[in-house]
Order: sequence, then C-alpha cells, then structure tokens
Amino acid sequence: HQWEEIFHMTYDLASAVVRIVNLIGMMLLLCHWDGCLQFLVPMLQDFPEDCWVSINHLVYNSWSELYSFALFMSMSHMLCIGYGKQAPESMTDIWLTMLSMIVGATCYAMFIGHATALIQSLDSSRRQYQEKYKQVEQYMSFHKLPGDTRQRIHEYYEHRYQGKMFDEENILGELSEPLKEEIINFNCRNLVANMPLFASADPNFVTATLTKLRFEVFQPGDFIIREGTVGKKMYFIQHGVVSILTKGNKETKLSDGSYFGEICLLTRGRRTASVRADTYCRL
Repeated sequence: HQWEEIFHMTYDLASAVVRIVNLIGMMLLLCHWDGCLQFLVPMLQDFPEDCWVSINHLVYNSWSELYSFALFMSMSHMLCIGYGKQAPESMTDIWLTMLSMIVGATCYAMFIGHATALIQSLDSSRRQYQEKYKQVEQYMSFHKLPGDTRQRIHEYYEHRYQGKMFDEENILGELSEPLKEEIINFNCRNLVANMPLFASADPNFVTATLTKLRFEVFQPGDFIIREGTVGKKMYFIQHGVVSILTKGNKETKLSDGSYFGEICLLTRGRRTASVRADTYCRL
C-alpha cells in the first residue's frame, strides 16, 4: 500500500512538473515573439537613429547577435527587472517596452497561479485535512479548551483520519451499487477474514451487513458502552483491545475479530455490562 501511494504521488508530481515545464515553455515562446517584435518595428522604420539597434551600433551585426540582444531586452522587460542594456529613448521603443511589461506581468501572474494550483492539487486529501484541522484548532482556541482536552482531540484526529480526509460517503454515493459493494468488501476484507461470524455466512448476507457498518475510533480509556443504557448498536473490532466490565468486577478482554453489543441490539434491552477501550480501537 505504501509503494502504491508513493507511485501515485510520483506520477502526480511528474504530471505537475510536465505542466509547469509547459508553462515555462509558453513564457519562453512569448519572450521569443516579443524579441522578434522589438527588432521588427525598428527594422520596418529603417532603423532610426534613436532606436535601440542604432544606439547600440548593431545595424550591421549578425542575426544571432541581433536576436540575442532583442531576446535579452524582451526578457528584461517582461520580467520587469530592467530595460536591457539601456533605457528606451524613442517613442516607439517606449511603447514597445510598456507592451512587453504588461504582457510579462500577466504571464508572471498566470504562471504563479498555475504553479500554486498544481502544487495544491498534488495531495488534495492532505490539504483538506489540514484545512479542517485548522478550523478545529480555532474552535478549541475560541472555546478556551484545556490543554489535555486539546491533546486528546489532536490524537483522535491523527488516528481517525491519519493525515488525509475524504468525503467517503459522497464518493460511494456517486457509484453504482455493484461498485460500492465491491469497494466495501475490499475495505473490510481483513475484518471479514478475522470474524468467525462471517466465516460460514452467506456472501450476500455479509455484503448487506458490511454496507450498514459505520467506522468509529475510540481512545484508550473511552467507554464505548455503559451498563444500563439502551442498546442500539453492536460493534466489530477491526483493530484494538477492549475490556468487558460487569457488576462483579469481572473483566474480559476482546481484540481483533471480536464483536460485542449484539444481544441488546436484537432485544432493544439495556446493556448488562460496560465496554472500555484499552488501546486505540478502530471499530
């Protein structure tokens, strides 16, 4: 799973790099066109004395030198870092410089915007988690929650979401029923493999049961069930250890693959024992 995640991140990064290279290539092409325009206009005017070509004594120079000077001027103007070798003197050069600056500033803004969007889209689920947790931090700060409560909330989010947040309900809701059932069966394969209840059960029954499950996380010391309350849920332990506490102070441990709370779910009666999480439990 780690290698698969690394592969997807590498693919996304390579795709983003290609798109950024395309943006840089487009900016270089615009610099080329602008450099050609910087030389074309004075050439059509037969190189007046106050144009940059005449001032720098380049009228009879080679095409490669002329192109190099024009490209240098163009990039200086478009990046807004100077006027090239010297400031424009003729009115034509002044207007060409202003045009280059406007085009360059627009391209620069577009490049920064596209690059930022690409970087943010590399791991949208992690970014969504970070944005969500910022809201949680602001909520805790606003209500002035004590430090130990804030730490428990932080640890809960770390174990519950593991640094990534998905709108799983919305994602599954958009899929067809066969695809939805296939994904749920795959996600719960370890639970089914470790659960004796499902070992000899009908596959349709197992699938129907899995589609009704809701994922929950409990921290060490949390009471999942309290004795005397009305039972409306049963729990399957995907990972973790819980203790069953009865009136006689008898304590029973349950771990991965076990389940509890089924009797009161069927009878709608009151809980006859309390259940406490001994470790972080994924139910």
